[in-house]
Formats: sequence, structure tokens, C-alpha cells
Amino acid sequence: MKIRTRYAPSPTGRMHVGNLRTALYAYLIAKHEGGDFLLRIEDTDQGRLVEGAVELINETLADTGLVPDESPEKPGSCGPYVQSARVQAGIYRKYAEELVRRGQAYYCFCTKERLDSLKTTVNGEEILHYDKHCLALSPEEIREKLDAGVPYVIRQNNPAEGTTSFQDELYGEVTVENSELDDMVLMKSDGFPTYNFANVVDDHLMGITHVVRGNEYLSSSPKYNRLYTAFGWEIPKYIHCPLITDENHRKLSKRSGHSSFEDLLEQGFVAEAVVNFVALLGWSPEGNTEIMSLPELIESFDYHRISKSPAVFDMGKLRWMNGEYIKTMDFDAFYARALPYIRESLHRELDFRHIAELLKTRIEVFPDIPAQIDFLEAVPDYNAALFVNKKSKTDPANSLQLLMEVLPLLRAQEDFSNDALFELLSAFGKEKGYKTGFMMWPIRIALSGKQMTPAGATEIMELLGREESLRRIEAGIEKLKVKQA
Repeated sequence: MKIRTRYAPSPTGRMHVGNLRTALYAYLIAKHEGGDFLLRIEDTDQGRLVEGAVELINETLADTGLVPDESPEKPGSCGPYVQSARVQAGIYRKYAEELVRRGQAYYCFCTKERLDSLKTTVNGEEILHYDKHCLALSPEEIREKLDAGVPYVIRQNNPAEGTTSFQDELYGEVTVENSELDDMVLMKSDGFPTYNFANVVDDHLMGITHVVRGNEYLSSSPKYNRLYTAFGWEIPKYIHCPLITDENHRKLSKRSGHSSFEDLLEQGFVAEAVVNFVALLGWSPEGNTEIMSLPELIESFDYHRISKSPAVFDMGKLRWMNGEYIKTMDFDAFYARALPYIRESLHRELDFRHIAELLKTRIEVFPDIPAQIDFLEAVPDYNAALFVNKKSKTDPANSLQLLMEVLPLLRAQEDFSNDALFELLSAFGKEKGYKTGFMMWPIRIALSGKQMTPAGATEIMELLGREESLRRIEAGIEKLKVKQA
């Protein structure tokens, strides 16, 4: 049997990291076995729809490489692939009324006021457990109300006693008391199906073999399975994924600032790194490999290795992983991404491509760039204590001496290329018996005013040019003279 999985988002905004993981795992499960991955748009909750959200879903799937085999834009034989279009085709009403005929569902005409009277408060949350009031209506009473146009919903008829069990691929057998299974609404009074009912009908009609979703749906699965059983349909395999938490072990929320794929792109992460990172939020491959391309993930993915424990969104790990992807990026692609950040920091005439070359192996995310290169625009107000370096054995006194010794050499030097400057200073250091670190540290501090830079002293001088380099070294000398006074 060919594996078929689906991603069935509601078009309500940006793609949450948890939803991206659901889509990714569904895609990997299908592709690992040579199966099909479908996209279905679940827009039955008309009040929550966001304009442009469907386009955003398509863009996100394209950016991540999770290309559906069937979708609204690429229909197969199971369409329509948008639930509102399936409503118009009468698909859900047909199956809901079939359940009514089988005694597995019933019409409910209760008013909002009556339903409100059934609500109870548990742990501060209002809970409605329907009392099957309308199940007792006679066929004549039902027909009379239908003919009179009384608003109604169709409810699932769940047993009040006994238990219902189902098999989850990760959690094993899960058993729920039937008394906990409310008679959930299948068809709403506006003629739209509920999320739960539409899911079951669509998954069956589209031949979905494996359903991937968050473990918050574990308690709902018995309701789904009773629907499958009521129709006599084969129940798909369920893979319920663990919760994703922030680093404080709280559920990852929109307030975290990095809860969606688009948030992460805007924060300078690359799509391939995000996909790789999200794959490891609850799943681990054999061995210690962490950097994996999408084809490598497809090859390695075994859903039985998904953990049941909550997955922690470790921003530090994502930053590291992103840095590894940036290092291997095509340079022109990197330069295109880096250029806006370089221009944001620098307004002087400098070699931006060369600056990008220096940055490529030194940043983890693109917004790191301004802080790395701002000194090229202007030297920050720095403390002379920066000239102290134990490893290089420098201090303000010998740094002053060193800068005063090299300044005449640099003034006489016409070729300010990196190679020529390095050759000049190396020869000088060899003559004086100075180690490279002892000589270069004070020069670099005077040029940059920073402890860490993406380039060495001679590279910085090449970028800045002769006049600006000399001016900064002279300013460093004056700062050290004041310190010594």
C-alpha cells in the first residue's frame, strides 16, 4: 500500500514552528517510503481566516522544499483540496446525514441559552458536556423542526459508558473513558463541518494512511476513530508529536518572537537551517549527525525514533546550525543576503564584496553583521585597557612604543594591500624580535577600537586605506599618551 500523508493547515496567518514540524514530518514519512504528500486547506472556521494566508502557506512550503504532490494548485483525483469548496460540493453533509441514518449521529436543535446552562467551570475554564437532550426527539418532532427551519447542528452519538481504545505509533495503546467523550458537533448551523469531522471525511476520501499531528490531539483521537468505525472505514496510523517548549520549558508561543518560520527568516536565519533544526525537535537520527540536508533527512527519517518527551527550542543551537549553513552557502547568494546589512552599517566607499568574504565564516545570523563591521565606519569610543592582552603580552606602555615604531614605516608605505602590509610588518617584527601577536594586537585595537573583529590588522588597513589607517593609529597613540600621563 502506498503511503499518503497530508498537511492540512488553517489559513490563519504565519506558519508556527509546530505546524512546520507537522508538515515536515508528514513529508518525510511519505518521501522516505516513496509515497505522496498532500496539501489540503482547512478553511471551515470562516471567522479566523486571514487574507493572504493561503499564499503564505504555499510560499513557506516552497521555501522549505516541502513540495506537495497534490494540492489546490496541483490537483489530483481527490479534489477539491480546499474545504470550503468541498462544503459547496455537499461532501460533508452527505456523510453527516449518513451517520444520522445509521444512528451514529443526531440532529440537535438546542438554543445557545440552553447550551450555556450546561456549562461548568473546571480549573477556571468553561466546559460544555452535552446531555444528549435532542437524541430523545422522535422522527416526527425532528421533521417538524426541520420543516419549520429551526437552526440545528448534527452531533456525534458517542456511548456514555465503557471505554474506547486506539493504537498510536509512538504512545502505544491509549484508552479513554467514553464518559469523557462529548457528543461533538459534526456539522455547524452555518452548514460548515467542524474541524474534527472534516478531517476524518477528507483523510478517508483522500486515502491518507498516516496522520501526523501534535500530541494535544491524543484525547480527541477516540472520537475520530469512532467515526471511522461508524462508517466502516480503515483507521489510519497516528503519529502524535511531542510538545515544543521554549528554553524555560513553557509552550512555544507567538510572544516568544521566534515561533513562526517567517519570524526566523526575518531574524536572519536561512530556510535550510530552519528545516534541519525543526526536524530535530523531537526526532533524532541514528548516530550523531546533526547537519542534514532535506534529501539526507528523507533518507534517514524513521518516525519510530520520534520522542514522546517535550522538545526544547534551543536558540543557541539554531544559531550555531545557521552559521554552519552560512559557511557553505554559495558566495553570491550569501552576498545578496548580507549586502543590505553591510549597507546599513557603512556609508563610506569600501569594498563591500571583500567585507562579505571576511564575514561569511564569522557570523551565525545576518543581523550579526552590523555589530561586526560598524568600526569600519567610525572607531567607537574605546578604553585604553583594550590594549592589554596577556596572550600577546601587550599593555598600554609597550603598545604605545610599538605604534610609535610602526607609524613611520606605515607613513612611508605606498602599497596598502594586505599582502604588502603583512610582509612589511613581518620583516619589521623579525628585525626587532617581536612576535606577530605582540605587534598586530595594538595595531588592530587602534584601527578598530574593538577586541573582536572579522579581520586582522593588515586586512583592516587594506579596507580602510592608507589615510584613514594612519589617522586611526595616530589617534591610538594620542589615547595611549593620555593614559600614560
